[in-house]
Amino acid sequence: MAKPFERIEDVHRAFVEKQKIFFTASAADGTRVNLSPRGTDMFRVMSPNAVLWLDKTGSGNETAAHLVADGRLTVMFCAFEGPPMILRFYGRGRVVGRGTPDWATLLAIEFDGVEPPGARQMVWLDIDLVQTSCGFAVPFFDHVGPRDTLDRWASSKSAEELDAYRRQKNTVSMDGLPTGIFPPDDHE
Repeated sequence: MAKPFERIEDVHRAFVEKQKIFFTASAADGTRVNLSPRGTDMFRVMSPNAVLWLDKTGSGNETAAHLVADGRLTVMFCAFEGPPMILRFYGRGRVVGRGTPDWATLLAIEFDGVEPPGARQMVWLDIDLVQTSCGFAVPFFDHVGPRDTLDRWASSKSAEELDAYRRQKNTVSMDGLPTGIFPPDDHE
């Protein structure tokens, strides 16, 4: 049975801190729904009603495009070990772009000032609903460890090569929406 909360409670935060993966879901009017898995190493609970994660360069940038166009975002965690539970955060998100004052501040405070290989943007979610549900049907899985493939790929690229890749793959969504990854006056 689903149970709503107005904020992230201590028990929810403790649950998040034990998880290895989370999922994001977003869409905009007339677009496909995007659902993406992510590792929790770059995820931070910022307050009882806000979370943040540092997002690395990928082959697409659907979440950013949907946030620019619509803003709605859902984050989901589910227990693959231990007691069953599904935890969802619903709200409105925004992208924190590289090179912005917010980027520098958040990088310093939340990530010890270290920009990981391939860092692309951060995603901030202002939460208006927290919901738990049973998770009884979620199977057990054993966590073997993180993958380092993306970090190795990004580390093998120069800053210019990563910039060129983002310009080629991350500026427009699969449905043609702009992602806002580069400032509007950046015409390179």
